[in-house]
Amino acid sequence: MRILVTNCNTTQGMTAEIVRGARAAAGPGTTVTGLTPHWGPESAEGWLDSYLSAAAVIDALRTYQEPYDAVVMAGFGEHGREGVRELVDVPVVDITEAAAHLACLLGRRYGVVTTLERSCGQIEDSLELAGVGRNCAAVVGTGLGVLELEDAERTEAAFLAAAERVRAAGAEVLVLGCAGMTGLQRAVGEKLGMPVVDGVGAAVRLAESLVALGLTTSRAGTYARPLPKRRQWGRRP
Repeated sequence: MRILVTNCNTTQGMTAEIVRGARAAAGPGTTVTGLTPHWGPESAEGWLDSYLSAAAVIDALRTYQEPYDAVVMAGFGEHGREGVRELVDVPVVDITEAAAHLACLLGRRYGVVTTLERSCGQIEDSLELAGVGRNCAAVVGTGLGVLELEDAERTEAAFLAAAERVRAAGAEVLVLGCAGMTGLQRAVGEKLGMPVVDGVGAAVRLAESLVALGLTTSRAGTYARPLPKRRQWGRRP
């Protein structure tokens, strides 16, 4: 089984970290490959970055030539999943949606700890669109930018502080609200005494299940193939 994991930004080092986390979660026999957009923001933090990221990821997938059996979109709360589902003929699993669905199986209400506060509204909208917003107790930022997550000690401390706010809001399960946080669940889960769901791992496992069951995106309506027409794509740098 071949899973293609798309980073939502152009930072190669983050793609490598995401792929490491995805491979750790994948089952035997699953090959995980990372895809970094050719253009777009170095980190997705806000609406403008998110829309640019969506177009860049779609463009990267449009021109990707190697075979794959499923796509995992590793941008938490970022746009683009619906367009990718129209574009490709394999299952497409977004880490935001995957993490929330698994969290709903573990507790009545879940909460998300993410990076900057400016991303919270965007994540809330993404969860609502996916149909899992009703069970979300809170989305709380750590105050750290995406590229600041490399400092493991600082990230853990900020996460734990934000997690207490989420717990106080009624969350029974925590979700890592950024692909750059992958791996953090092992460090904080025991300290918090509650389940912590990593979206990358959740998405990989769900993608494997869909492929194994022979299921893929419905073409019956909403995600029908794009209409044939002329489309002008931007030039690569």
